[in-house]
Amino acid sequence: MSNCYVTKLDTSLAEKMERDLIEKGFNITTPPYTIFCAKKPGISCCLYLSGKFTVQGKEKDDFILFYLEPEILKEFSYSNPKSAIAQTKRIGCDEAGKGDFFGPLCCASFYYDPAQTDFLLSLGACDSKTLNDSKIAIIADKLKKNCEYEIVTIFPLKYNELYEKFKNLNILLGWAHVKAMTLLAEKVNCTDVLLDQFSKGSFMTNLLKKSGHTNIKLTERTKAEEDIAVACASILARDAFVKGMDKLSKDFEMEIPKGASKKVILAAKKFLSIYGRGRLSEVSKLHFKTYRDLFV
Repeated sequence: MSNCYVTKLDTSLAEKMERDLIEKGFNITTPPYTIFCAKKPGISCCLYLSGKFTVQGKEKDDFILFYLEPEILKEFSYSNPKSAIAQTKRIGCDEAGKGDFFGPLCCASFYYDPAQTDFLLSLGACDSKTLNDSKIAIIADKLKKNCEYEIVTIFPLKYNELYEKFKNLNILLGWAHVKAMTLLAEKVNCTDVLLDQFSKGSFMTNLLKKSGHTNIKLTERTKAEEDIAVACASILARDAFVKGMDKLSKDFEMEIPKGASKKVILAAKKFLSIYGRGRLSEVSKLHFKTYRDLFV
């Protein structure tokens, strides 16, 4: 279990919690941006104005198991994470590389079978944004060896060609997601799909219909990475993106950085000086503002 536990609370519970914690011997303070912080030997916790609640210290587990879960959260996802996972077969979908100037766009779909729940929890499978790339690589390798999945990796040269055709990032992204989810759905005979939402309305449903896959039962929601199927998809997508970046760095014998920061602009200028403008399409997404800024 991690050193710091983070959850979201209803701030209307703040007064009750503060009374409870005082009775339990905690000292209460109110640092900026918090409703309160409570501390005693072995444990500290803070409730922020946003509702975020953090707990840390060697007594953290007992505090969560014997107070926070039964009296405040009224659920037991920390002490029994399996209980928080819907035990239904489904496909989770997520992507990586959408906001990065360099590198591929990677869309992954992952088939969740409840029979593999204990295995997935033992790996520490969770939203890839909470993991470093080395941990992601380890988990992704085990997922690929033991689970059913599909990954669609679109390297920049093809990406730019498709963007010119679609003239819209959401259409390109939706096209890649449809390909990943439908390939997997056919392979595992599962039509229930959960997608981390990136578009509004019936955009994705319409794309599925146009592609002839009317049997897919698609659910979209924000923060879908909280679901274990989407979390595993996010790990596979991120791992594919990192490996794609490593390949480009090796192919062009220079560091190809992630993101869209000043470091990226410097790398792009270095690439230009070595390979020229004509080859930028092999490593970068040309519709990004970063590309236009290189020639201002």
